[in-house]
Amino acid sequence: MFEGSMLMPFHASNYPPHKLGSMNRHRTLSKTRLNPVLAIPPSPILLHTDESGNYPESSKGSSSILASTHNDSGNSLLGLANTVGIIGGMSVDSTLKFLRKVVQRSSKQESSVPFVLCSDPVLNKELSLHERSFLPSLSSKSEITPMDPTPIVENLRSKRTYLENSGARCLVMPCHVSHSWHEEISKGCSVPFFHMGECVAKQLKEAKLRPLEAGSPLRIGVLATIATLTAGFYQEKLQNEGFEVVLPDKATMEHTVIPAIEAINRKDIEGARNLLRIALQVLLVRAVNSVILASDEMRDLLPQEDPLLKKCIDPMDALAWSTIKWAQSVGKGT
Repeated sequence: MFEGSMLMPFHASNYPPHKLGSMNRHRTLSKTRLNPVLAIPPSPILLHTDESGNYPESSKGSSSILASTHNDSGNSLLGLANTVGIIGGMSVDSTLKFLRKVVQRSSKQESSVPFVLCSDPVLNKELSLHERSFLPSLSSKSEITPMDPTPIVENLRSKRTYLENSGARCLVMPCHVSHSWHEEISKGCSVPFFHMGECVAKQLKEAKLRPLEAGSPLRIGVLATIATLTAGFYQEKLQNEGFEVVLPDKATMEHTVIPAIEAINRKDIEGARNLLRIALQVLLVRAVNSVILASDEMRDLLPQEDPLLKKCIDPMDALAWSTIKWAQSVGKGT
């Protein structure tokens, strides 16, 4: 469905890209521009709004879909019971990679998943700034001054509400750092809201792994940015399933992980790749069964055939499978 450019199957050529799905919303703490992308298989259509956040009338193809915004079924855009709402995160590329996983894997099973995607460039920037605020400043390697996350949480909550009202019957956030506030964002949510940490922890539990050392507990490593590790949600969800969590020690963070992130930011890909390999090897020698690599930027550093990558787990995979499983079960009425 998304061969080549992932947006090509949508009727995007009818609208200038910068005008697609624009919706201005004024909030107390920040101003947010929403860019919802909505699709219904087998004929996905890209809907857009005007500057007032309203859907313009159309007489070509999409009129029936637009009309559903004014029906008696809760003002929803999609009427399918297994529609998935996707809240885009820090990286558009990561969001599209997650969407590709869902679309390709569900298509192989001949049961495409209907979805509503909300992607916001303002949120992308806010999340990126939040993550960077956890890096030690250039003036003082020990000084870290995280941003106030309140505007980000409000932004994410507004998107959650928007997707619920758009007809989503299940919500996901394919973004690691956004899960720092999953509890606040999901509070009061009327539909299932999957947590990526829970999905990967349950998947590991179901795999019935055995400890690498006799008599020792099952150990799972976690490698991520400082912001994600500080939030601690991967550690919490893994421990809830009985795993012993192994994190990079202070020396590994200071001499490999943080320098790797800095190398990525200055486009030194080879340097970042070498540092990442060292960090992974340090975790693996501590008898961990696998390493959850909870950073898309880090994961993209390693080629697919890299032996170290085969020791790593991508939480996005677990989230994608959980999403597909839910959509299929609801679609079959089970």
